[in-house]
Amino acid sequence: KRYSPHTVRSYRNDLDQFTNFLSDNEMLSNVNDITSHQIRAWIVYLIDNGISPVTVHRKISCLRRFYNYLRKEGIVKTDPLEKIVLPKQKKKLPVFVEEEALDRLFDSVNFGNDFSGLRNRTIIEMLYMTGIRRAELTEIRYEDVSLFDATVRVTGKRNKQRIIPLSQLFVTRLREYIGARNKIVSDTAGSWFFITDKGNKLYDKYVYNIVKAYLSMVTTIEKKSPHVLRHTFATHMLNRGADLNAIKEFLGHANLSATQIYTHNTFEKLKRIHKKAHPRA
Repeated sequence: KRYSPHTVRSYRNDLDQFTNFLSDNEMLSNVNDITSHQIRAWIVYLIDNGISPVTVHRKISCLRRFYNYLRKEGIVKTDPLEKIVLPKQKKKLPVFVEEEALDRLFDSVNFGNDFSGLRNRTIIEMLYMTGIRRAELTEIRYEDVSLFDATVRVTGKRNKQRIIPLSQLFVTRLREYIGARNKIVSDTAGSWFFITDKGNKLYDKYVYNIVKAYLSMVTTIEKKSPHVLRHTFATHMLNRGADLNAIKEFLGHANLSATQIYTHNTFEKLKRIHKKAHPRA
């Protein structure tokens, strides 16, 4: 399936948690003997322990994929999840940062002119300018960025690649970062584009900490993760008239339905404008 390392880790943790639950409750048995009753008991256990409905859905989705694989390989003949029906979950609107807040971040916050400051600003701008995922950012290699063409080549889920254009203003920023970066890493061929202060590849938590620290300076939204900048990219593009299909391509979504969630943010904004401006609203 060519899932990302993050997805693989999440699925492995979900399966480990399920087997641990069975073991702790003396229900551990062969995969052929697991019943829908045991799976329902796990769902109840998760909910009783404060696990959110979204996370429960994901864990059961992991189990479904696992049993689909077992059936495909002929390891099991029946699927205990066929009788499992989860209640529909209410979709939450994507959280995003207001344009004014990001203007303050890029125009007023002092990132510093040393390598760390240049890199941190470039990371945040890259996430916001392109809408790429955190895992896609850390996988960018030096040769993926073309200053001449003003593009970045991104490898997304299932190893699908896409080319995203960059603004000339951001290309200027990239030149500054590259100049500082190449003083730390002399061998550029095949090396990672974004690196730590010691010249190593960035890891997920490193990027998360950078984004959270700087977003905390300009916004009070609860979530301040790299993925929020992805939501912000899509919402701002849509609010300014970008075509939904174009945004789908930028984000690397396989289906338009995944992109359509951002239209709800735009509609909510329209409702607020209508309520504020219309004399009988």
